[in-house]
Amino acid sequence: MPKFDIVIKQGTIIDGTRVPRYRADIGIKDGIVSEIGLIADDQGERVIDAKGLVVAPGFIDLHTHYDAQLFWDPYCTLSGWHGITSAVIGNCGFGFAPVKPEMRERAMLSMTRVEAIPYASMKEGMPWDWVTFPEFLDSVERTPKAINLLPYMPVGPMMIWVMGLDDAKAGRKPTPAEHAEMRRLFEESLDAGACGWSAQRLMPTGPSAVQLDYDGTPMVTDVMHDETCELFASILGERNQGFMQMTISSGDYQADRTHMEKLSTLSGRPLLWNVLQAFDHKPQVHRDGLAWMASCRERGIRIYAQGLTTDAGFAFTFEDWNLWDDRPSWREATMGSIEERLEKLADPSRRPGLRQPRPMTVTGPIENIVVTGPASAETEPYRDMMIGAIAEQLGKDPVDTMLDIAVQDGLKTEFFAAPPNVSTDNLREIVSDPYVLFGVSDGGAHTKFLTAGRYPTEAICKMVRELGMLSLEEAHWRLSALPAMVAGFDDRGVIKRGAPADIVIYDYENLEVLPAEIAHDLPGNEWRRIQRARGYRYVLVNGQVTIEDDKQTETHSGKLLRFGGARISAAA
Repeated sequence: MPKFDIVIKQGTIIDGTRVPRYRADIGIKDGIVSEIGLIADDQGERVIDAKGLVVAPGFIDLHTHYDAQLFWDPYCTLSGWHGITSAVIGNCGFGFAPVKPEMRERAMLSMTRVEAIPYASMKEGMPWDWVTFPEFLDSVERTPKAINLLPYMPVGPMMIWVMGLDDAKAGRKPTPAEHAEMRRLFEESLDAGACGWSAQRLMPTGPSAVQLDYDGTPMVTDVMHDETCELFASILGERNQGFMQMTISSGDYQADRTHMEKLSTLSGRPLLWNVLQAFDHKPQVHRDGLAWMASCRERGIRIYAQGLTTDAGFAFTFEDWNLWDDRPSWREATMGSIEERLEKLADPSRRPGLRQPRPMTVTGPIENIVVTGPASAETEPYRDMMIGAIAEQLGKDPVDTMLDIAVQDGLKTEFFAAPPNVSTDNLREIVSDPYVLFGVSDGGAHTKFLTAGRYPTEAICKMVRELGMLSLEEAHWRLSALPAMVAGFDDRGVIKRGAPADIVIYDYENLEVLPAEIAHDLPGNEWRRIQRARGYRYVLVNGQVTIEDDKQTETHSGKLLRFGGARISAAA
């Protein structure tokens, strides 16, 4: 009888610890790496020939919004296609528990703008067989999964549960009794397996106000008080458990940083700061962030930056576009039904307010936006042209040019905005810091605009193979072991004896990100933008093959990782 369920033969192992690569066999039994070395073929019930292939730990994605999608997509794609074997849900303080039955509709509406998740998909695809957060985790555990999931306790729903929607959104400070109830709920969630807590704290107005509620108002977490955050941090400290995630970019950098330093110090736990991003027109922003990170390390403060390391741009139409909410005039003009948007964007009286100041926070200058999908004979001549060039040709302002094209096409014109971080020099500066995590995939969010879930494949192909910014050993540490350490994934992120067998096996020379597509595969007859990968010969999750030759095997071996570890039973 074979000793192992699977033997991976003669692969080049890059184990995630930054030690030099080596060639060896791996024996897997009951989902665990049981042996590494020379193993005879007849010792494996199944033998995987990995000669000439890289064998590495599965990638870990710390910033996703698969809280709804996990119920209809076991692979949590795009992540599952790109070697992600574990992901964290509940980021930014957003989620669906605890939610009282009468508030379910409102909870789904909140996600339609801030994370651009289609309402029809949530409405049809979510079972809503829970009310409390522990019940939500039980539902996630019952649901078939092809990747592992680790849950934050998102504080937004908890604040609404305790304070009521109106008071929570008004920014009222919780009473002592309300803080006591939040403590009880948070402790209950940690007891059930939450890995910590998360919050988005962006300024309600100004250049960071790009992620708002469906009605254009701030999210609950945007107006929460520092004292509430400090309460949650102190609970983690008392328990010596978990970590925190905060999305902060208000512009008041010193106040934000002092606050995050206090939270990390109060808790003694890691805090993951989102997001460290390069803006090519103002490189001082990411350089200042890197200097602050270095200062935190020197002072022993456990703050890590999640770097936006992908160059995924935004493909969009004005039927759905909402990421210029930092400008009130654009926010108001892009709210409502398609008919209402069309009327507002065509209105000449609105154009002066849309021209100045021009939005560019997430896309760069409007002049650089490209018309990639004209939708009428009248706009077809502008295909693949930049708005700036068209504006010069027509003698119009670029904003009027873009909107006239969109209105002509009934808002169906597809535009592409390159990200403001295309400089490889700036990317190299971010990548050169060994404690910046890669990613910010936003998996499950902005489904009609963004395909950043490709980031692990892109990191290997671009940063390692094409540009030589770092070695494969360093890349796999950053993609697996470092995020595992920050998030408390027990034993994951590395290949070693006794570790769960979350493993990627890929063809280094032929690994690639495939072109973007539109997929009509969401519940509610909705569509999304996707990018698949080529070159992943095998992906194993908990010792079972979930991807083979880039195709799903429909093997659902993923687990809900309560507390960050492999303790997955109800008795954990």
